[in-house]
Amino acid sequence: MQVKIGTRGSKLALWQAYHVEEILQKGGIKTEIVIIETKGDKILDRSLSKIGSKGLFTEEIEEQLRTNDIDIAVHSAKDLQSDLGAEFELLAFMERETVNDVLVSFNKKLSLKSGENFVVGTSSTRRVAMLKAFYPHIKTVDMRGNLQTRLKKLEDGHCDAILLAFAGVHRMKYDAFINEKIPVDQFIPAVGQGSVAIQSLETLDSEKKRIIRKLLNTDAAEQCLLAERAFLKTLQGGCSVPVFGLAIHTEDGIELNGGVISLDGQEVVLEKAIGQLSNPEQIGFELAQKVILRGGKRILEEIKSKSK
Repeated sequence: MQVKIGTRGSKLALWQAYHVEEILQKGGIKTEIVIIETKGDKILDRSLSKIGSKGLFTEEIEEQLRTNDIDIAVHSAKDLQSDLGAEFELLAFMERETVNDVLVSFNKKLSLKSGENFVVGTSSTRRVAMLKAFYPHIKTVDMRGNLQTRLKKLEDGHCDAILLAFAGVHRMKYDAFINEKIPVDQFIPAVGQGSVAIQSLETLDSEKKRIIRKLLNTDAAEQCLLAERAFLKTLQGGCSVPVFGLAIHTEDGIELNGGVISLDGQEVVLEKAIGQLSNPEQIGFELAQKVILRGGKRILEEIKSKSK
């Protein structure tokens, strides 16, 4: 059996693809990696919110799934749109890395908690809004590109620090540049942050799907990610909309904390839902309904009207 693995071409994306390949090969599967450039990789002179979020890092990869040029696609789970459509499915969610956002800088004295004024680079509307809410003295600049590109921009003085997901920084072995790890009770991460998701066509050979899932899926990560993605889907959020959500396991089931924040950071709707492991999607749906009733729908409508 051979599995063709589709991936973006950044160093981090390739790390994820090679990680998947290694596990599959240990399970006796022959593999081939296919590198695919996406719209999000090509357009670097505009912010994510300006070019739209749907399929930004996935559209071209999904097309190669449709044409059977690849069997599976390897994604950062946080880059996946909330609704994949009926033709695709997610076969596996891999073991989740630490989910926190981190402040990265070559100046080890910089800290969000210091009260000092400095400039932070980020392409995330969620991170910009949360900085405005919790650290209004911090200025931000848009920072697109892969991790190495952002670090080069940091080195060249485009900003004093950058906000990133710990998972990518750690996987690329840049831990030495982490100044602080932002607590998740303050900066709740993007849905899916820290996990790698495996996508395929729904019509992929059933035996191939079974083996891939057996080798790659982590039940604990899957249950949490299904809850988070159901929450995001119900709110119709995307990577350019400041929706956030994090599910964790408890003794009795799953606890999902999430919400939405206005672009100026002045309004935050944060709610919690708790439910059983057997129905994680229901937990996500219930949380979304709570957020909508608390004013989340109005905030999202205002954000979407500004992006038109």
